[in-house]
Amino acid sequence: MGSGIKVIEDGIRQSIVDELALIEKSEQVTIFYACESGSRAWGFESKDSDYDVRFLYLHPVDWYLTILDKPDVIERPMKGDLDVSGWDIRKALELFRKSNPPLLEWLQSPIVYRQNTAIMDQFRALLPEYYSPIACLHHYLHMAQGNFRKYLKDEEVWVKKYFYVLRPVLACRWIERDLGVVPIAFQKLVDGTVDDKGLKSAITDLMARKRQGVELDRGPRIPAISGFIDAELQRIESLNQVRPALTSDPRRLDELFREALKTAWG
Repeated sequence: MGSGIKVIEDGIRQSIVDELALIEKSEQVTIFYACESGSRAWGFESKDSDYDVRFLYLHPVDWYLTILDKPDVIERPMKGDLDVSGWDIRKALELFRKSNPPLLEWLQSPIVYRQNTAIMDQFRALLPEYYSPIACLHHYLHMAQGNFRKYLKDEEVWVKKYFYVLRPVLACRWIERDLGVVPIAFQKLVDGTVDDKGLKSAITDLMARKRQGVELDRGPRIPAISGFIDAELQRIESLNQVRPALTSDPRRLDELFREALKTAWG
């Protein structure tokens, strides 16, 4: 997980690293993890795709010692094609306890810009205990249904939005097959859940068109993909044999929080 195996152009990577350093200085935090989270991490980016950088951070210890609620998100305005935002560790750990799928995807990103290995190894070691298949299934099903209603229900559809319905549908199939935490890589989802050769060929062709920069705006439905989505959305709604997490006990995560503060600030 998070091996950083994908190549990002040196100039872009440096711009991202510089932006993270500016955030640390202006917000007085330490960023212990930063990764790519959007289509570039999923594996179906086009040349003009944004860079969706997400990070996790820690304030100094005294910042947390107050009765007042404080902001737990840092967001920066878009700079060109650079979209950067992050979560405080307490927010991240509470979402981790709830098996929040976007966070679980960040932990698997193949494009990592910053990583404190000591802290992140603890996160990943606890993942099997807090991963909740049923919570993730509900998240991905809701996402697929919403995107389907918005983009794909008519005879003329937003073709590039097929990915934003296909991906959560395949995630549900991955969960149903009990294959573990849903991977961030789209191709891995396809390989692990699509058995029909015609469907796989249609998906592969659509991915190739997107990577080549072909305009995928409004157009006719793709029968193989639309038929699959229509059937799967109905079928997945009736799934009722998906297990919850092994635990949601916050004590191990409290320990991780304290250890992370020590690691980051001594």
